[in-house]
Amino acid sequence: MFLEKFRITDKMGIHARPATKLVQTANKFKFNIYLGFEETQVNMKSITGIMTLGIANGMIVEVMTEGEDEREALQTLCELFEKECIGVAAEAIS
Repeated sequence: MFLEKFRITDKMGIHARPATKLVQTANKFKFNIYLGFEETQVNMKSITGIMTLGIANGMIVEVMTEGEDEREALQTLCELFEKECIGVAAEAIS
């Protein structure tokens, strides 16, 4: 299992547009990918699951991948977070 933390930088948090992009990207992989926020984890392949978390700007989330090509999946999602200005990786937070 691989895990990366992100601080959300989108001014509106994770709303419909970024949630859709996350789901579309997660669905390219066959194994499990989860989005964790506070005490809750949801399947990142579920738009409903992501939207129910109510993630706002400045909050910290965790992306967890497990299974075949889990490293590639995490790298792809890290790139998506940055490219789409959804969030920045924890190591980039100062």
